[in-house]
Amino acid sequence: MKRIITLLLLGFCAFANAQQKITFSYDSAGNQILRSLCISGCNPTGKTTEEVKEMAAVTDDDLLKFAKEDVISYYPNPVKEQLYLKWELINDNKVSSITVYGLSGQVLQNFSRTESTDNQIISFGNYPRGVYLVVLSYKDGDQKTIKIIKQ
Repeated sequence: MKRIITLLLLGFCAFANAQQKITFSYDSAGNQILRSLCISGCNPTGKTTEEVKEMAAVTDDDLLKFAKEDVISYYPNPVKEQLYLKWELINDNKVSSITVYGLSGQVLQNFSRTESTDNQIISFGNYPRGVYLVVLSYKDGDQKTIKIIKQ
């Protein structure tokens, strides 16, 4: 009988302590966005998440460069509602159109008349989670493709 009680007590202690090894992180709306298992030295509150900024508050430091030598920047990736694209006009090579594709190749959005601007906000709010391709077509026929993840 002593062995059974000892085993039950030991099992209870092990299971009670196990719940402290799983940590959760939440976004500002209270949705769980991260669950992690911590083996030792855990922070019981979990990791903090960075806040999603409004488009008006985006600075040049927030923008992700397409490539080091390129002039296309975008924010955020992964995207939840809106993607902000910005590019520099160099050597009069302007962006003539922007097209958003699903992975099946279906055209979801097309923006023409982008030659007079250097930025574009693309709404992803109505699309399901997944991977999308944003293709920027230049006046000289060149194209750049960016892979965007929708959460």
